[in-house]
Amino acid sequence: QARLVESGGGSVQAGGSLRLSCAASIRIFSTTVMGWYRQAPGKQREQVATITSANTTNYADSVKGRFTISRDNAKNTVYLQMNSLKPEDTAVYYCRYSDRTYGADYWGQGTLVTVSS
Repeated sequence: QARLVESGGGSVQAGGSLRLSCAASIRIFSTTVMGWYRQAPGKQREQVATITSANTTNYADSVKGRFTISRDNAKNTVYLQMNSLKPEDTAVYYCRYSDRTYGADYWGQGTLVTVSS
């Protein structure tokens, strides 16, 4: 199975920014959908953002205008730029690699983002 290695998490004050990276050990294909999800304590895991090979993006309403997802297929890497962070953004963030054509569905181990006021 593929390994997804996340980096960039940490602690930041409200209003600050962080950039998360997710490096995949296998190629991101044209049919692969990459995404970021998060899970806060006591809450369900939710989709934050996804991106297709056609650069079609989808964002949760709570992060629209603040977060930006992007990818670099040559580096097998997906990013999540998070600006204007709020305490409610505090969660464990997970990277996901999904490709139905190849029957692949992989998750990273998660990286903790803590936003303090």
